[in-house]
Amino acid sequence: METNILYTHKDLVEKSKFGDRNSQYRLYELYIDAMYNISMRMLGIKEDAEDIVQESFIDAFKNLKSFRYESTFGSWLKRIVINKSINHLKLKKIPVTPLDQHEYHISEEIDEQIMAIDISKIKSGINLLPNGYKQIINLYLIEGYDHIEISEILGITISTSKSQYHRAKKKLVEIVNTF
Repeated sequence: METNILYTHKDLVEKSKFGDRNSQYRLYELYIDAMYNISMRMLGIKEDAEDIVQESFIDAFKNLKSFRYESTFGSWLKRIVINKSINHLKLKKIPVTPLDQHEYHISEEIDEQIMAIDISKIKSGINLLPNGYKQIINLYLIEGYDHIEISEILGITISTSKSQYHRAKKKLVEIVNTF
């Protein structure tokens, strides 16, 4: 018998739709750590990440009736957390520089340098990036969004997403090489 991943935790989700607090708490326990890590990578401030995650769970449980199993519950919740984190950054007015008319190409050398660097140095380097760059790197490399999705999430063009990613990657290499 094949299990459909879209229905992971279906019993908890369905009970939560009807207001079962125990099921809601169980879903919270299952997803809190992952959602906090996502928000923390985006925001970099513990208190802000905690607030965003709490607000995300509240919104998710309020709007659970609209959840239709078109994705897993976890990915649906992740999208809420990412959108709330981005909105929080927008309120702080952290700009993403539009570069619509430029295409930047990074040589294969830089890609090879990134692959050879110790992962802890990369994590430290990401934390030192300017917030706009950190946002693009997190969405693309860590969360796995493509440039089309990033452009929709951030309200920028696809070419801006690509160029910001390449600039962020180049800056990351510079930072990590100083360690």
